Amino acid sequence: MNFQPLSNRVFIEPIDEDKVTKSGIVLPDSAEKEKPIKGKVISVGPGKFDEDGEKRIPMSVKVGDIVLFKKYGPDEIEIDGKKYLVGDEDDILAIIS
Repeated sequence: MNFQPLSNRVFIEPIDEDKVTKSGIVLPDSAEKEKPIKGKVISVGPGKFDEDGEKRIPMSVKVGDIVLFKKYGPDEIEIDGKKYLVGDEDDILAIIS
């Protein structure tokens, strides 16, 4: 499925973190009640307009980037049984290289 977000919106596919701690303890699924804060960008909008409404401000992220984002920033949506996050570019804190 193809997504084309509007303005400065970003579609993110959440990345599940390891369920084993560094010391080898396996965490059950019930221990993971927090939203993931890491994901892969799967689609970006064209960017928002400046204050004058004349120029688009280019996006800082691109498709394929692995990003860290605010825990409660993006909204969770489900499409065809798969969960995605959609939020503003401002919800993204960093690009992981």
